[in-house]
Amino acid sequence: MKAILIALFMPLSMAASAQKMLLDSYFNNEQKKDAGGQMRSWHYKWEETAMSGFSILGQEFLRNGADTATLYAAPTAGNLQGAAVYIIVDADNEKENPSPNFISPADISAIEQWVKKGGVLVLMGNDSANAELTRFSALAERFGISFTKRSRNMVKGKEFATGAVHIPAGNEVFPSIKKVYLKEVSILEVKSPAKALITEGADVIMAVAGVGKGTVFAVGDPWLYNEYTDGTRIPAEYENAGAVKDLVKWLLKQVHR
Repeated sequence: MKAILIALFMPLSMAASAQKMLLDSYFNNEQKKDAGGQMRSWHYKWEETAMSGFSILGQEFLRNGADTATLYAAPTAGNLQGAAVYIIVDADNEKENPSPNFISPADISAIEQWVKKGGVLVLMGNDSANAELTRFSALAERFGISFTKRSRNMVKGKEFATGAVHIPAGNEVFPSIKKVYLKEVSILEVKSPAKALITEGADVIMAVAGVGKGTVFAVGDPWLYNEYTDGTRIPAEYENAGAVKDLVKWLLKQVHR
């Protein structure tokens, strides 16, 4: 039993009173060999300090008193219990993973019920060439959000301006920043109870929804990984590092548990 529990949850901080930020590694489970020749899961992981990782985002949660953990199994009422925030990023397609774990109706039901009871769900998609969107969108649609197969911000080389997304003054989630960088974004569609949070022209880039006692935040790109938050890879005018701080604070404020 102890081994099973360790396999399900791998906490990086053990503060008993901390809110748990649970990162999926079941739907996003790309594999590659490590330095020792062993296959390991990678891409958007808390412990991953390479440019492809979420270590900067994870550290910001820790600085704000939260705890980070990873879920390597399908979501159920049991293994979502105790999680304050559940984050699913870039669900695998067959190109990324020859044996992907697709989101199932049972998964959708478990997540929906968890949100209604007060869970905070973060959905970060990707463009349709780099992520599975049909089933991922079926989950989001329970909350009034669709990840479409229409893409934008298709940046070529270092044409960073193509990836610019502007944050309106007084934004409820990102009050301290004005412009961020997102590349190869799935455009969202929203209906009640969801609402557009950030738009560029007629395109919805980010959305939020209140469902039951819970909250959903959705964006069409995994845009807060280390490459775009460490301050070395994109021009300083793009405030992705500030977006990390704002989003973490907002997510923690949404927690009702």
